[in-house]
Amino acid sequence: MKYLLSLIVFSFLIVTCNQTEESKASPAEKPSEPLLPDSVRYKAEAYRLDTLFQALYNADAFNGNVLVAKGHTIIYRKSFGYAIKERNQKLSDSSLFQLASVSKVITGIASLILVEQGKLKLETPVSDILNGFPYEGVTVQQLLCHRSGLPNYLYFCGGLLPEKPDLITGQDVLDVMIRDKPKAWLKPETRFNYCNTNYALLALIIEKVSGKSYPQFLSDEIFIPLGMKHTFTKNNLSANTPCMTHGYTVKYREVGSDRNDGVLGDKGIYTTTYDLFLLSNALFQHKLLGAEMQNKAYTAYSPEKKLGNYGLGWRMNLNAPDREVFHNGWWHGYRTSFHRRFKDSLTIVVLSNRLNRSVYATWRIYNAVDGPLQQSYKPEAEEE
Repeated sequence: MKYLLSLIVFSFLIVTCNQTEESKASPAEKPSEPLLPDSVRYKAEAYRLDTLFQALYNADAFNGNVLVAKGHTIIYRKSFGYAIKERNQKLSDSSLFQLASVSKVITGIASLILVEQGKLKLETPVSDILNGFPYEGVTVQQLLCHRSGLPNYLYFCGGLLPEKPDLITGQDVLDVMIRDKPKAWLKPETRFNYCNTNYALLALIIEKVSGKSYPQFLSDEIFIPLGMKHTFTKNNLSANTPCMTHGYTVKYREVGSDRNDGVLGDKGIYTTTYDLFLLSNALFQHKLLGAEMQNKAYTAYSPEKKLGNYGLGWRMNLNAPDREVFHNGWWHGYRTSFHRRFKDSLTIVVLSNRLNRSVYATWRIYNAVDGPLQQSYKPEAEEE
């Protein structure tokens, strides 16, 4: 018995020494796997996160899935509420959510993959790629960082495509822009102006440059290589797709689709919290884009914005105590939030199929992860 007790003490001392040496090592020297079991290492963080989301759910302020991870380690993952309420069908880890504008992150990554492959240049005018595009001086980079000044197709297509009652496509949007030339809101590079048209056009540019459809390019270059087996575009789905969810208002009225759902690039990707975790981790490890290209993506391109800003497919909080990038989304009852913090490879994914604003209050999650002694902050509110 004394021998067994001595062995346990000796083993504890070895682990303690190893942890001390690990803390002295440079980030490149640190092992990828934690020395202690995850349940021990992140027990306090998981408890605070569960307390937060249980309170939101009990207050009828959250319906959805959440995942929080540091590096390779998932420290909290849970489902709250209904996937399809009228069938009393509950959410699970496999539930699919419409990403809404978080889809722009993936479109941005796909565009930058083509840049790294030497097939696309950020400074190239859109008119050099999409034949007949009538707006002079608009570049690929201006589409990515929302400085093109273009009009939003969600507003101008309704009156200009009355003869098309079914789903419209990105090509329909471009055809209307060529035919009717809706007035631009601003001259290119005047200032930041968030516009869904930018990313609908980027999807067309990806198709033109790659020679593949937008869904096929995403599948070949991102989804399949990363093992994102539960990620689809709108046109790959049906009502019978397993693990589908319905989008709801706050009062659980189902929000139907409309003809704008056929436009991809700005929205239209469905996925799970886990698949977004895989995407985030791949970016931290530079599996999709190199460090230089990611630095370009995480650069603020709109100096007139003093708190929040926009890179190439990412929002960022300039007043955050630590560097982070993120994107939010809102479409047809779905609200989504995808955050990444660089100092500790933190990933936050919150996907909801109900219009609860609590999805965007991710500062609460940061505070739960960092602990009650850390100074809290509230970032600039950005719904999309």
